[in-house]
Amino acid sequence: MCTAISYKSGSTYFGRNLDYEFSYGEEVVIIPRNYPIKYKYKKENSSHYAVVGMAHIENNFPLLYDGINEHGLGMVGLNFVGNCHYEEFKENKDNIASFEFILYILSTCKNVKEVKEKLRTINVTNDSFSPQLPPSQLHYIVSDADESIVIENRIGGIKVFEHTIGVLTNNPPFEYQMAALNNYRSLSNKDPINTFSKDIDLSLYSRGMGAIGLPGDLSSQSRFVRVAFTKFNSTTSNNNIESVNQFFHILHSVEQQNGICEVKEGKYEYTIYTSCCDLNKGIYYYTTYKNHQINAINMHDVDLNATGLFKFKLLEEESINYQSK
Repeated sequence: MCTAISYKSGSTYFGRNLDYEFSYGEEVVIIPRNYPIKYKYKKENSSHYAVVGMAHIENNFPLLYDGINEHGLGMVGLNFVGNCHYEEFKENKDNIASFEFILYILSTCKNVKEVKEKLRTINVTNDSFSPQLPPSQLHYIVSDADESIVIENRIGGIKVFEHTIGVLTNNPPFEYQMAALNNYRSLSNKDPINTFSKDIDLSLYSRGMGAIGLPGDLSSQSRFVRVAFTKFNSTTSNNNIESVNQFFHILHSVEQQNGICEVKEGKYEYTIYTSCCDLNKGIYYYTTYKNHQINAINMHDVDLNATGLFKFKLLEEESINYQSK
């Protein structure tokens, strides 16, 4: 289970929680413009946009979980099990295997407008990367500095949701996630007014009572509501460091602690990492479950015209700053 948001505060920030019961050994990777991308059906591409993101690298192919490109376009894939439907190969379509989808979009599109145009001809196929790596059932949020869309591969073809709120979790399908927000329209960051009865004097015994009813469980629908409320009521200055810090606080409002979501006996889903990408500056920030220190990788610190991948192992050991007199 995962959560992703797009957040504007001076710059535009885009990222996600990745919640799962184990890690595939993912690492941050920069894919420079001249790195040869070998597709299943399309011709190899050695001249494309540079990308930075989180990936599991298998046989020199970066299987991206999320990322941004040098033009400020970001994309995240989140579990969509049971409702996702990939297609068989189609002769009259631009066939992209599901494991290539994020990399293909980020390496060939500058903005959301170009993504929407490209989706008119794309057919996302159900091919496995290998026998050990079958297709992951995902849906996607794509953002630039101006807009966000949600992409779902469903029976009948690709569905694109425009004018979204820049929030996505997992199931149910996006239109049902949005509809559920109507049930929480009375929530507020202010003290509530007594509308229960004019004949009963009801007191405010605590701060924060305007948010009574905000769901706190771990289900994807509840996380959608909670992170949307948190995002739209968060305040910060346009200062870059403050904005990055606030972004992590927003996503940490729906993080999962190891041990509270059992997926099978002895196995628990938890927030393996949280990412925050500055779409304007090309910086990929992240924290991990075991390391709350915000780490940053700037894609412009490397040669973006190179032909090889730049890989950065995640810093997993907690960094504690001991203060003394």
